Amino acid sequence: MINERMNAALNEQVNAELYSAYLYLSMQAYFQKMNLKGFVNWMNVQVQEEMAHARGLYDYIQERGGEIVLEAIAKPDLKWNSPLQVFEDVLKHEQLVTSKINNLADIADETKDRAAGLFLQWYIKEQVEEEASVSDVLDTLKLIKSDSNALLALDRELQARVFNPPVIG
Repeated sequence: MINERMNAALNEQVNAELYSAYLYLSMQAYFQKMNLKGFVNWMNVQVQEEMAHARGLYDYIQERGGEIVLEAIAKPDLKWNSPLQVFEDVLKHEQLVTSKINNLADIADETKDRAAGLFLQWYIKEQVEEEASVSDVLDTLKLIKSDSNALLALDRELQARVFNPPVIG
């Protein structure tokens, strides 16, 4: 049986992951308006990943006999001035998610929930990969500045990204 504190914190993270999917969906719409299909694809993969992350947490709560409590998902921002600004926001958001996952790991340690600690290792590793992936795109966007040809080349590159359903836990 899962500890009440851990159960509540995991439910909060389910909501945070669903918000992430919602946020990336709004960013996908931004890129759709710009007709940047590679950026649309990149965000679509992010949406799918965040939904998988939420589902992994949801399933873990269920598996441990916890209670699922789904709350309202906050409305994300819908306006950006440039692809660079979007990816700056993505990095800030992923850093926030990393801090939330680290907090979950702290709670697992404090409550001596070894199973949760082991389960969360996958999420910790995933966040390292998420931040690195976003940083790569962001660094390229910083180099591009206002070079539309370079932006279109990056857009073509981002079309190659595919969603691989994760094996969580």
